[in-house]
Amino acid sequence: MKDFFKYTLATITGLLITSFLIFFLFITAIISMIPTSSDTETVVAENSVFSLKLEGFLNERGTSNPIKELLVSEIPSSGLKEILESIQKAKDHPNIKGIYLDAANMSASFASLEAIRNALIDFKSSDKFIISYADQYTQGEYYLASVADEIHVNPKGSVNWMGLSSNPMFYTQLLKKIGVEMQIFKVGTYKSAVEPYIETSMSKENKEQVHEYITDIWSHILEGVSTARGIEIEALNQYADQMMLFQPSEACINARLVDKLSYRSDMDKILEDKVGSKPKLLSLNKLQNVSTKSIDKKAETIAVYYASGTIVDQLSKYSDEAIVSNKVIKDLKKIEDNEKIKSVVIRINSPGGSAYASEQIWKAIMNLKAKKPVTISMSDVAASGGYYMAAAGDYIVAEPTTLTGSIGIFAMIPNFREATDKIGLNFDVVKTNKHSDFGALGRALTDDEGTLLQNYVNEGYDLFVQRCADGRNMTTDQIREIAEGRVWSGKKAKELGLVDELGGLDRAIEIAAEKADISNYKVHSYPRQKELFEQIMELSAKDMVQSFLINTDMRKILNETLFLEQLQSESFLQARLPYLLNIQ
Repeated sequence: MKDFFKYTLATITGLLITSFLIFFLFITAIISMIPTSSDTETVVAENSVFSLKLEGFLNERGTSNPIKELLVSEIPSSGLKEILESIQKAKDHPNIKGIYLDAANMSASFASLEAIRNALIDFKSSDKFIISYADQYTQGEYYLASVADEIHVNPKGSVNWMGLSSNPMFYTQLLKKIGVEMQIFKVGTYKSAVEPYIETSMSKENKEQVHEYITDIWSHILEGVSTARGIEIEALNQYADQMMLFQPSEACINARLVDKLSYRSDMDKILEDKVGSKPKLLSLNKLQNVSTKSIDKKAETIAVYYASGTIVDQLSKYSDEAIVSNKVIKDLKKIEDNEKIKSVVIRINSPGGSAYASEQIWKAIMNLKAKKPVTISMSDVAASGGYYMAAAGDYIVAEPTTLTGSIGIFAMIPNFREATDKIGLNFDVVKTNKHSDFGALGRALTDDEGTLLQNYVNEGYDLFVQRCADGRNMTTDQIREIAEGRVWSGKKAKELGLVDELGGLDRAIEIAAEKADISNYKVHSYPRQKELFEQIMELSAKDMVQSFLINTDMRKILNETLFLEQLQSESFLQARLPYLLNIQ
């Protein structure tokens, strides 16, 4: 028996060691396969060209997970921060003669595209060239490409120029079929986040607000393309109505939307003619390793804090990108206590989320503001809970195409009674008080509970309105006139007083410097991004399956399913936009 235990223990120990070695070898093999850019400085040869490939998803910062990309063929992603920095490097470096835009189907919102487009316009002030190519331009890619000196498209390609639309999906009938009733409590006539679960089409008020903000965005795009290409706005609308995607490529030439019909293989010779010799193409990864001007050690520090994703109460399993209130509060406290940081920019890209978490982050920003200036920079969307956060800042900067506002609150609690009856599940209860089983799975809310919850929602809305009124130096009545959950474009928000100035992150940083009265400064980004090893250790089979599904046509349904699951584990009081804004 003694030998039995000895051999058994030895076997188990051996299996553990073997498993560890196999895991280690697996991870080592994976890491060796990862195509990473070198840490060494990129040497820029004469007659170099920055080759900016527009593909995959565009995030606020580079968040590519190479492990996931290898295991689940994740769609590639780029960081807006890295793209803007690289365009500036290309502008400043004497050996870089131009930019080659390689449009390959990039998914991005128009506010982020606006930031890149403005950087490209600034790049052209250096008298360097921009040449663009695509087999087929998406509407967003064409908006970027319109500033190029030459726009090339495949002879069998086209420009997908067709105008904007918003196409929400409704789940009411599906929920009804499976026996789920969504119990809704909200404040805000325009608060449309709940409509997909209780309606089969958009309400009159929702159609009104969506029409207004997509018209604002489309008008801004038309003005930009008209100026860049010298085409009348009326003509651009006519081309959109003709749906240029299905017109012959020659029609794009005749409409002056593009300059030349070329094959991708022709572009090497075209770039060579442009620089006078065979150019050295520098990718985004390579350009990131090009050294910049040395930073003055005496320069003051401006912190840029990135807050992206849904606002949640606790660490979320539902998204790789979320604004977790406890973490944000700790991060901002560290920035508050760091005497080297003289001014702060909070970069918000969020449709909102938990009202409770939004309130906690609002207080953290107020504490920070008491110590040093806080400037808000709005990205693609800073609405509902995202605007709740923004209202605490000293000054708000938004892009004209940013979606913001949506000052409203709702609570949504599913009633599964009919579904449980269908499958034969029964529930009973023993309780000490009238509402001890509030939110129980097998029953609807009582009238009393509904009244209590609606009052709670009303109080949350009143607080939200008060926070906005205090932050914007307006009365609560003035805020209520433009609240009611209504979504505005950045351009309209400025007219209404919800935003101070139109511009990008670079302008917000300039304002932060002005408010701190500093001229010699350096910029540090927060929070710290995860290292490769951390990404490896956090990777799970569930992550791989979810990542695969998100990159398929199941993405919309998966996101909505995760949203409903999230409501069960988060504060049910929500300040958020519809999960997907789906403007295209």
